[in-house]
Amino acid sequence: MNLLAAALERWQLAPDGGATTVLQDLAARHGTPLYLYSGPLIERQVAELRAELPRDLALLYAVKANPHPAVLHRLVPWIDGCDVTSVAEIALALQAGVAGTALSVAGPGKSNAELAAAIDADALIVLESLAEARRLAALAGGGVRPRVALRINPPFTLAADARMGGGPRKFGVDSEHAPAVLAALGTLPLAFEGFHVYAGSRCLDAWALAEAQRATLRLACALAPHAPSPVRLLNLGGGLGVPCFWGEAPVALATLGDALRGLAGDAARRLPGARLALELGRYLVGEAGVYLTRVVERKVSRGIVFLIVDGGAHHHWHATGALEGRRHLHYPLAVLGAAGRAVERVSVVGPLCAPHDTWAEDIALPVAVPGDLVAVFQSGAYGASASPQGFLGKPPAAEQLIDWPATCGTELHPQDEENKHA
Repeated sequence: MNLLAAALERWQLAPDGGATTVLQDLAARHGTPLYLYSGPLIERQVAELRAELPRDLALLYAVKANPHPAVLHRLVPWIDGCDVTSVAEIALALQAGVAGTALSVAGPGKSNAELAAAIDADALIVLESLAEARRLAALAGGGVRPRVALRINPPFTLAADARMGGGPRKFGVDSEHAPAVLAALGTLPLAFEGFHVYAGSRCLDAWALAEAQRATLRLACALAPHAPSPVRLLNLGGGLGVPCFWGEAPVALATLGDALRGLAGDAARRLPGARLALELGRYLVGEAGVYLTRVVERKVSRGIVFLIVDGGAHHHWHATGALEGRRHLHYPLAVLGAAGRAVERVSVVGPLCAPHDTWAEDIALPVAVPGDLVAVFQSGAYGASASPQGFLGKPPAAEQLIDWPATCGTELHPQDEENKHA
């Protein structure tokens, strides 16, 4: 099944791209451009993932993927905590009901304000350098021992779009320097809990993910003797992608689950008392979002049909063809309510005075006219908040969490309270 067919099935839309009246009514009510996030699809995604994970593995949500408050509130019963990177994200997570002790505060170059907010919340602070550790200890003052983990820049990476480990990186402490940094941490008034390793993002290869996780465990075991106290946590990072372009296939979740269960057994023997954690963002919410934009104008330029829509790169930067040079790759999109129309070759572009504002070039779509809705799927992550919405002074996109479509009979169970990460 291709990506568009899978997305239409997930959203319970007709295979020919025709829409139920639900999306049309929502677009009429809230206007376009419009992000819609499906609560049931988010829950189903987490439930299916949970079914494959070791029961005691902590699942953290990376708030940066989609910080919309309604999305965060919907996720809270299903997760063990949140990965946050700013004062605002700390506040959002606390307001959504996440315990401060279930927050993991990461990111290079944390400000003193961010460190202070993390101390106040009693969050776990993921240290990115020895200098940051010293600033944290000075901010905490006497009598307070902030909870910390050390982020390691590993000597390996994932074969993925965003490589966050291996080679020179701004993230973490280089693995070869980690023993000396760990020794220095032991002289500071900090409560060491474990390690954080993030090798890369948007990986769809279960075997590559599993090998990076195994390498992470080996690295943690090698560094554990240098730690100032026993390792209680090993954050394996995340990196699970969702397919967005032609030819991509979903992560083989069962394969990854088998590998993680084996890894959990090894970790129990080699790092007794340490809990494993995954932090995921895109994987949990990416497929549960759709972006609706309306055709404003149809024009022909030197034989090419252009559909100009009212939304563009300022709302959905990662889905535009110019990003990372993807001129001929595009997110799955469909013209809604176009059943029975002839098909033509068109380019779909946004309204910005910028050549990179292109959704898709030379693709086959049903003939569309001004007023038609275009749906861009796989849009639940790194959309509105990861885009330059202030560019050209255009209005921001609206965002709504909805309780449609149904979960198609999937049996769902929120995370047990007694098993939550705290």
